[in-house]
Amino acid sequence: MTAVTVEALLGGKGVLKRRPHSDLDWVAVVREGIAARALDAIASSLGLAPSEVAEHLGIAERTLARRRRSGTLTTEESAKLVRLARVTRRAAEVFEGHDTGVHWLKRPNRALGGERPLDLLDTEIGAENVLDLLGRIEHGVFS
Repeated sequence: MTAVTVEALLGGKGVLKRRPHSDLDWVAVVREGIAARALDAIASSLGLAPSEVAEHLGIAERTLARRRRSGTLTTEESAKLVRLARVTRRAAEVFEGHDTGVHWLKRPNRALGGERPLDLLDTEIGAENVLDLLGRIEHGVFS
């Protein structure tokens, strides 16, 4: 199995201004703002429309249209997009495959109060809960 990377999920070096080599490098990438077309790349990877991904990140449709014109997401929007890519990568690791991980992200989960993991990624707290659950699944603790 080939591991999916956060960089690849966001469209790779054709979309990112710089290539992050560590988690700390992502701080600079986020602060600079990620190209709006990275949203298209991750949408394709998730099998969703870009507008659906924007909705999951709490980005209004009109705001997305403005970002597409300017070409760059804000720092906050970039951080949300990287968070989505990191959770997607983690789900693919835990379920040993990108498609299986994406399928899990899209299905309601009792451990998350019946919410779909994808629907919780618009907030840091929601993302932490999803990552915590993925860790429990990885270690065989499902409650």
